[in-house]
Amino acid sequence: MPDPISWSHVAPFYLLAFAGSYLLGSVPFGLVITRLFGLGDIRQIGSGNIGATNVLRTGRKGLALLTLICDSGKGAAAVLVAALWGPDLALIAALGSLLGHLFPVWLKFKGGKGVATTLGVVIALSWMVGLVACLTWLITALTLRMSSLSALMAMLATPIAVWFIHHDLQMVELTALLAILVWVRHHENIKRLIKGEEPKIGQKK
Repeated sequence: MPDPISWSHVAPFYLLAFAGSYLLGSVPFGLVITRLFGLGDIRQIGSGNIGATNVLRTGRKGLALLTLICDSGKGAAAVLVAALWGPDLALIAALGSLLGHLFPVWLKFKGGKGVATTLGVVIALSWMVGLVACLTWLITALTLRMSSLSALMAMLATPIAVWFIHHDLQMVELTALLAILVWVRHHENIKRLIKGEEPKIGQKK
């Protein structure tokens, strides 16, 4: 049981880290970028998602790349800033930024699927684990050409990589939770994968 006096001192910092990272994570860069470049509401295109994969369906590869960088960057930034005050706050910020992306208050809690943000978070926590996750995504994408399956495999590989590289149970638990959240957000994709109906990269949805 935590010491109540100690908890009363650290709780405000934990709450601040979570709230700040949630607000940063909730910035819908895909929506903002496509509107700034005159493409309208990205939620009315393709899958209706606000992430880089759906931005790519507009045919603007540059904007898709920019969305990917911004979505991953906000997760990484939240973790790196919080890490200045300790590893515990970094883990809290990691969770907060992903929840912000998945459930942004500005969009009635209907956000993206969290892949880019999670990768940014993981890279900030450990570049070695981030490298494993990115390579898993890339290899799966090149061989099977399915963005959703690549994301799911990358998320699955992340907590496993954390265990083998760092043997840090707390970080394993955190990355496993992030992976579960991303998998749940991909429930429709998983159904299509099981049915063999999931579109491949470059194929119109």
